[in-house]
Amino acid sequence: MTELWLIGIGTGNPEHVTLEARRALRDAALVMVPRKGPDKSDLADLRHLILAACDSPAPVVEFDMPVRDDSLPYATRVARWHDEIAQIWAAALEKAQPQGPVALLVWGDPGLYNSTLRIAARLSPKPGLRVIPGITALQALTSAHAIPFNTVNGAVTITTGRRLRDHGLPPGADTVVVMLDGECSFRHLDAPDLRIWWGAYLGMKNQILASGPLSEATPRILEMRARARAEHGWIMDTYLLRRGD
Repeated sequence: MTELWLIGIGTGNPEHVTLEARRALRDAALVMVPRKGPDKSDLADLRHLILAACDSPAPVVEFDMPVRDDSLPYATRVARWHDEIAQIWAAALEKAQPQGPVALLVWGDPGLYNSTLRIAARLSPKPGLRVIPGITALQALTSAHAIPFNTVNGAVTITTGRRLRDHGLPPGADTVVVMLDGECSFRHLDAPDLRIWWGAYLGMKNQILASGPLSEATPRILEMRARARAEHGWIMDTYLLRRGD
């Protein structure tokens, strides 16, 4: 039975990779690296940079990520996408025949808004799993802005851009952190007392930040985001919303 190591690597900064993760990358028998097309080649390159920084001697197998079918309902689209990725993993493992644990480098932490564990559960036979935590975009965001993650005794809600668009601000939350928001859903909120702390490419050399009252910061963030995406061909960003702070 294959042993699969899901290794959280933080937000792309090799210095965010923990000592445990570094040891695992040196001990792995094989590393699998996804390719997401030429526009996102930086993401594969960063994984190779991290492997080099960790002195990993493991051979690397690259694989092409499938594209989600946007014509399908969301849940069906994601489930089929996960099935396709699991099939690609299985084929790659069958071809490589690794003689030891196989590592996958996972952005942030494997347990937070990441599908790697769900994809691994689709493999047959099921692999032995080892999960190594990583620094999340949430931690990188609050550190970059030098703000606390929560208010005193306050609730924190972590949600997605899709849910923010569909349902608005979660009721009763003092702090809302939004991930996976490619459409800047914060621009549709009508909340004069809301402040935003936003960041993209967190932890990387090209990190960009913006903050302020939501009404004032929104056009600035939209312009910064559009310019950065045009320059790099991709963007990873997240933000925190809080009232009256």
